[in-house]
Amino acid sequence: MGYIILAIVIVLILVIISIYNSLVTLRQRVRNAFAQMDVQLQRRFDLIPNLVDTVKGYMKHESDVLEKVTALRTSWANATTVAEKSDLDNQLSGALKTIMAVSENYPDLKASQNFSELQEELRATENKIAASRQFYNDTVTRYNTKIQVIPANIVAAIFGFKPEDMFKVDSDEARKNVKVDFNN
Repeated sequence: MGYIILAIVIVLILVIISIYNSLVTLRQRVRNAFAQMDVQLQRRFDLIPNLVDTVKGYMKHESDVLEKVTALRTSWANATTVAEKSDLDNQLSGALKTIMAVSENYPDLKASQNFSELQEELRATENKIAASRQFYNDTVTRYNTKIQVIPANIVAAIFGFKPEDMFKVDSDEARKNVKVDFNN
């Protein structure tokens, strides 16, 4: 009888260890996915000074848009949570849309090779950001599901595993893609 109880305790300990390790692995994947997405978002923010400098000479009377983009870039450095970065990302998307729309009024700007290259780089970065967001949210979904299903939820509660936030778009305006039009 003692061996049976010992065997049950050992199996129970092994199950708890296995569940704990899988939770740690999923949490690390969430952190990695966020870091990968953060790299792409940072890349976009790093493109901003070049875009602003290129556009500045043409868009003197739209300086409020350029100042907003610069301020958002500065705020990005201080953002630490998914929610803060998501909000700044939404605001930047709106500001970039404004810059691209206003650039339509400046044929010389549209014809500038530097501006065209920045548009192409921005388009490629936007695609990478979209893929990174999707991967991050898929990883968060797997992790959050794991900490809510039985028996993992018991182990998660004991060891303090908390749900992670999804990276989401909060406004209809921010849901629209940044328009980069090479045909005009």
